[in-house]
Order: sequence, then structure tokens, then C-alpha cells
Amino acid sequence: MQPPIVLHRAPWLLSMAGPVIADGAVVLQDDTIITVGCFHEVKVQFPEAKIVDHPGCVLMPGLINAHIHLELSHLAHLAKDIPGHDFTGWLTTMLAEREKLGVVGPAVEEAMRATLQDQFADGVIAVADIGNTSLNLALIGTFPGLLFPFVEYLGLTRASLVPALKKLGRQDDQVACTAHAPYSTHPELIQALKRRADAFGFLFPIHVAEPAAESDLLCKGRGELARFLRERGFYQDVFQRPGIDFGGSVQYLHSLGVLNEKTICVHGVHVSAEEIGLLRTNRAKVCLCPGSNRFLQVGKAPVAEYLDQGILPALGTDSAASNQELSIWREMRIIAEDHPEIDPYDILRMATVGGAGALGIEGRYGSLTRGRKGHFIAVSGIPEVEKEQEVCEVLVRKGGRRQIQWVRG
Repeated sequence: MQPPIVLHRAPWLLSMAGPVIADGAVVLQDDTIITVGCFHEVKVQFPEAKIVDHPGCVLMPGLINAHIHLELSHLAHLAKDIPGHDFTGWLTTMLAEREKLGVVGPAVEEAMRATLQDQFADGVIAVADIGNTSLNLALIGTFPGLLFPFVEYLGLTRASLVPALKKLGRQDDQVACTAHAPYSTHPELIQALKRRADAFGFLFPIHVAEPAAESDLLCKGRGELARFLRERGFYQDVFQRPGIDFGGSVQYLHSLGVLNEKTICVHGVHVSAEEIGLLRTNRAKVCLCPGSNRFLQVGKAPVAEYLDQGILPALGTDSAASNQELSIWREMRIIAEDHPEIDPYDILRMATVGGAGALGIEGRYGSLTRGRKGHFIAVSGIPEVEKEQEVCEVLVRKGGRRQIQWVRG
């Protein structure tokens, strides 16, 4: 006996694989999309289908949060309590708070679980989480969508390199490991982590070009981050290579040979046009975190330049310690505010198609097309609009958790 065919109908359908469709329909069978289109045309193809109406809604793919730090969820007060902070000032405070409150423990784990469930309530179907511990591994199976947990390594000195490499060699082959950032991770450790990721088929997210000071450190061995690292005894002139000017963080990673289609460059705020070209040539992915960038006052990513060079970024919230609201809807709003020249449709693509591409799940999620998973969202509370463009504008400007209903089967 064939599974029943179910037709979901709504005033608007945003498949992310084509134009907005008025009076749209998504047809599901056995939890898989078999077609999408205008209701009246689709109904003719499947007259026996059970019809489920979603009045006043837009049907669209679930969102993708391509970068979060769940294990910092118990430090949400840091995103509210630091007036006049800068990047290294925030780092100093965050590290002190982690030491005071603990890196592990019931409060940390409970905050992680709550934040992860909040993501699903916000319409997020897939989450990439970065942790310094393995606490996120225990969350696998607790999230209704897809969770990509990564264990992050850092350590800049030669003394820290050997134990880090030994620890990496003992790591379970099923655990995805990655590097924190160029400014905090020894280049040989970055390369070892990337070799391991490629060997096991894992993604390789890494913080890149978040503060402008990273380039000063990499290229000149000086600046705000160099001072920060020296004060803590974490700096041994790793980056001072006479006659070599990396030009920026992306060029530095390129020189290490760690850019390819599995690399996700997170933040990417301070990058040149040449570096964006390097990312494109190497097919590396980009994940923007505009909410965290705004709070930490590190600048605005060159979104238009990424799009102009054919790179569709993903979006991430970063952590509760550096972002006042962990919502991909808010990340979209901030991009619209900071970059009014960007088409709202492209912003929605970042939150769906871009994220799915970055995480390698575009065959299952990110768009509502034939063969994709029949697990998506109906966004309610959309006022009467007459033009397709207005649908995207309203979603970007006003979409949020209170309007989300999950659709499945």
C-alpha cells in the first residue's frame, strides 16, 4: 500500500529555487517532497491528495544556523553587561567568566539544551555547533533537525602544539574536530586538523577575519591581538616571517593549504576583493554572523562583494555571550539594516540555500523542491500583500519565532 499523498496549501510559497508562488502548494509523500507549484495546477496532478490548508501563511524551507557556540549559552549576561567593550576586552571578560562559572556542569548543559530547542522553535532545521569540550556530542539525537557538533582546538605556542597533536591523535574517528582561528591556533595544528577533517570527510569551520586586528597580527606580528596574546604568554612570534606579507587572514589560510569546498570561513568581515576571489577559486564557504559582529563592534562584512563574486554566504548566530538574540531572523534583519542594497530574497537565500550548501545538506534541506525532505515551516502573521517582492521584505523585516509552525508529512 502506497503512503498517502498530502498537499499543503498556503497563500504564498517560497521554495528558494525560483520565484515566489502565489496560492502555492507543496505535495508530500512518505516525508518527501514530490512536487511544488501553483495549487490549481498541482491539484490537477494529484486529485486524490489530502489537502491541508495554511491560511495566512508562507510555506518555506527551515532555516540553517551554520555557526553557534551552545556551550557559551550560560554566559548570555555578557551580551548585555559590557558597556563600551572592544573585541579583546570582551575576550578577556568571557574567559574570566568561564573560569569563574565553569566550563562544564549542570548549568552549562541545561543552557545548551534550552538554546538548542529554542533554535528549532525559531524555525531552524540544522545547526552547526562549535565547542571546546565534547558536551555537544551528548546532544546528538535530542534535536528534531540536524545537529553538526564540532570539537574545537586552539593553542598558539610550540609548547601547546605537541600535546594538542597527541590529543588529536587519540580523538574518536567519529568526532569532527576543527581549529578556532588563525590568531589563536598554531599553523601546524590548523594544518593537522584540516588533514584529519579531509581524511574523514568532515567540514572544517574556522573563525576568519573577525577583528581587523587579526591581519595586523598575521602580517606584522603586532597590534591589539598581539598584545592580548603576549599578556597571557600565548605568543611566541609565530607570525613574524620576514619578507612575507600574507595580506590578510584568508591569504594566510590559503598559504597553509587549508581552503577547499569543506572549509567554512566564519565571520569574514575584514577581507579584500582578492581574498574573496581566493575563497571562490577554492570553493570555500562563508558564514556571516552580523549580530555578533555588531555587538563586538568589529565591523560589517562585505556582503555585496561576496554576492558579486558568486559566493552565497550562510548565516550564523554565534554565541549568547556575544549576541543578544540567537535568531537567524534577527541576523537577516541586521543584514537588511546594514546593507539596504541587498535584495531581501538574497538574504532569505543566505538563511536557507546558503546554509544548506555550507553544511553539505542541500540535497535534503535549504529549498522546497522534488526529493527534498518534507520538513519545513509555515510562517504566519503575514499581512495582505499584492506583490511577490513584498513577501520577502515582510519575512526579512518581521519574521520570528511567534509565527512559526512546523510542517511534516
